Amino acid sequence: MCGNYYYLAFYLVYISIASTNGIFRYDYTYSKEAGGWLKLHQAPVTFTEAFLRCDLEGAVLASPLNANLQAAMIARMTAGASCASRVFTGFHATISKGDFTSIEGIPLAKIPVQWAMDEPDNFQNQEYCIIMLHNGTLAVTRCNETYPYVCYKKKTNNPVMNKNCGTVDTAYTFEQSTGSCYKFHHLGKTWWRAQMTCLAEGGYLAILNSNQEATVLINLFAKYPANTINLNNKDVVSVGFLDWDQNGTWYTVHGQSIEAAGYARWADNQPSGSNLFGGAYCGAMARTGLFDDIWCESIPFAFICEKAPESLVPNYEEHE
Repeated sequence: MCGNYYYLAFYLVYISIASTNGIFRYDYTYSKEAGGWLKLHQAPVTFTEAFLRCDLEGAVLASPLNANLQAAMIARMTAGASCASRVFTGFHATISKGDFTSIEGIPLAKIPVQWAMDEPDNFQNQEYCIIMLHNGTLAVTRCNETYPYVCYKKKTNNPVMNKNCGTVDTAYTFEQSTGSCYKFHHLGKTWWRAQMTCLAEGGYLAILNSNQEATVLINLFAKYPANTINLNNKDVVSVGFLDWDQNGTWYTVHGQSIEAAGYARWADNQPSGSNLFGGAYCGAMARTGLFDDIWCESIPFAFICEKAPESLVPNYEEHE
């Protein structure tokens, strides 16, 4: 009981601090000089993937817009064991070739730039994105190349915190009966992209652990009638389970069988897609609360994310 009480006390302190200074989410580091929070993503991805991931985390793909922000980006690139020799910046000319602007719309021409040797060269007239090297110099590159990247969240004077769910995303709502927060995404994505979205938001595709939780999701789905969902299938949402071995064995995204998780109620004649069409190896829930199998790729569905209220909070044990 003392441990739970301590955790609650720490969480409330965290929420208080987060709304005033210093904390955005546990995986971001605050820089007073840069006036915001930064996070290095070490796994190399394309420019588009970097842009999307930062946006889903509530940040932007960082650009060295001034000397302080440049220094903060370099500090994240070279901190400890997390080392990146070069990163994507938010500067790109993907919309208008040759007109480089940051994600925020600031023209490169307004930024003091030091180019790396022999740059910019625009090799074969195909380089529309800009990377920053660890010494702060810039170089042009193809946008479909893969590099690490830094996300940046600028501090505002009046931050809005969803205090019940420990996030700046006000679309999450806390459900007392399950102890989780949920968010309905009515703009469709493929199952894989939906899971990536939920992970970036600090959660995961919703896992049903009981009839009670199924009722919570049914009620949430009911708030979005068919006329609010601009998709071919308006009556099914992606949730957090899949056929991991594509052989009729269904597990949650946390690696537990749906039976062990506590809820495995299928609609009539489901699952069926794995045998009939191929590719229907991912999990969904109908408006009735019953499970269905859907295609993991190519076809977008609405989806529901679930997150623990403390998922973006630093581990309290580190502060004891």
